[in-house]
This record gives sequence, structure tokens and C-alpha cells, in this order.
Amino acid sequence: MLRSERRGLHGLTEAFRNLIGRIENLLWLNARGPRSLVVMFFRQLLNDDTACASYLLGCKTKQRFAVVDPHVDLVDEYIALAGTQGIPIVAVLETHVQADHVSGLPVLVERTGATAYLPAGAGVEFEHIPLGDGAVVDLGNTKLRAIATPGHAPAHHAYLVTDLTRGEEPWMVLTGDALLVGDAGRPDLHAGDADSAESMARSLYRSLTERLLSLPDHLLLYPAHYSGSVCGRGLSANPASTIGFERSHSPALRFDSEEAFVEALLQDLPPAPERQPEIVAANRSGRPLVPSG
Repeated sequence: MLRSERRGLHGLTEAFRNLIGRIENLLWLNARGPRSLVVMFFRQLLNDDTACASYLLGCKTKQRFAVVDPHVDLVDEYIALAGTQGIPIVAVLETHVQADHVSGLPVLVERTGATAYLPAGAGVEFEHIPLGDGAVVDLGNTKLRAIATPGHAPAHHAYLVTDLTRGEEPWMVLTGDALLVGDAGRPDLHAGDADSAESMARSLYRSLTERLLSLPDHLLLYPAHYSGSVCGRGLSANPASTIGFERSHSPALRFDSEEAFVEALLQDLPPAPERQPEIVAANRSGRPLVPSG
């Protein structure tokens, strides 16, 4: 009886070992084959010194990452974070030429060999691909489609993000400084002889009502700035929202006419960012900001 029980236990042990071996082999084969279950990578990175939000995202299956609205102080973090995934940064995008901080785009392009993308008409002096309204940056299963949203800046894009591993409908929108959480972007920082602050505010009204607010309510909204930034007045400390929540609750969207929106947007504007003209010049040239003093 005892010998029979031992033989039975031995058989069970062998069967268990064989089962484990088959499982390990299947896992090994799956690791070598198409990674059909791998989905989009997405990270929001915040810089509290300037209240700037930037984004590392892309397709893990096709191994293509992009950075949107990079901050020069976070370049090492973008590269290190992409490195933890073993995936290269192949694209760097700006929603617009920044006026409150130095962009990390030139340094990222130099260190990674990525391609630079900016809205057509941005007026920068370095090599890049200009994106027109509706242009798509292809990262494999992750697609970024440009939506022209001028008003905060004459050349300004939001980027509609689709993850084809989840579905063909867009999942989120990176709104830059057009639509912020709790506010709309101020219209005066990039105003000039050709574009007054009032005309920029009118452009922003149309960008909001005709472009961004035509998107589905469930769409996730990720801006370029949050509370503490001078790019808006009533920004939330929460750096994310949805189109529907902003439509229902943002004070900047409560107006029933363009005139009322423009009048309110031009009132009580905060001081311009420190060294704004020099920052804009540095970001247009792609060269570092010269230290003051």
C-alpha cells in the first residue's frame, strides 16, 4: 500500500513538472512572438517650479516613443524613463513656442536623434517638420493628430491621441495652453503688431468652441500648465480633466457669446513671465537661454 502511494505521488510530481515545463515554454514562445497584449505607454511629468506639464507616450509594441512639450530641466528624466522601457524617443513635439520656460526640444533631439515637430508657422529657426491642421504623427499603434487651436499663440496645436490597441476612437487630447483645467490660455503673451491681444482672444474663442468643445465629453484632457503658471488665471492644481467636465464647470467656458468671452479674457491678466522675450527668442532659435547678469 505504501509503495503504491509513493508511486502515485511520484507520478503526480512528474506530471506537475511536465505541466510547469509546458507553461514555461509557452511563456518563452509568447515572449519571442508578437506582443499583442502590449498597450500604449503614457506618463505625465510635472515641473512645479514653472507649473509645466509634459508627456512621454507611445507604442510599446512598435517601440516608438514621443515627448510633448518637453521642459529643459526634465530632459534626463524623459530619457531615463524611456530607457526603463527599453524604447527610443523618436519624436519630440511642441504644442506651441513656449513663453514661460526654455524648451527641452533641442537638447532631446541632439541626445536621442529624434525628429522635431511644431505647428506650421511657428517661426522657429532650427530643423523640424511643420505640422498642418489634421497632420498625424505615427508612433505605431499610438497616433497623434494635430488640431489647429490658435489663440494663446498664433501657431498652436492640440494633439488628439489614439491608442489602436484599445480602439479606433481617440482616448485623450493634449491641449497645450488653449484649454487649461479651469481656464483658457491668456491671449497676450504672443500678441504683436500683426495679432493684437483682442484678435488672439477671438481666435481662441473659435478654437475652443469649434474645435476642442466639439470633441466627446469622455475624452481625457491634459494641458501644458496647471496652478502656479502665469499662462492662465484660475488654473486648477489638478493637471488633468475631461472635455465634459471642463464644458460643465470651467469659468472660462461659461460665456454665451464671443464678445463676453473676449472681454473677460482680457481682464486682470497676470504679469508676463520673467524674461519672456528672451525665453521666446531662445525657443525660436533652439539655443540655450543666456544667463542674466
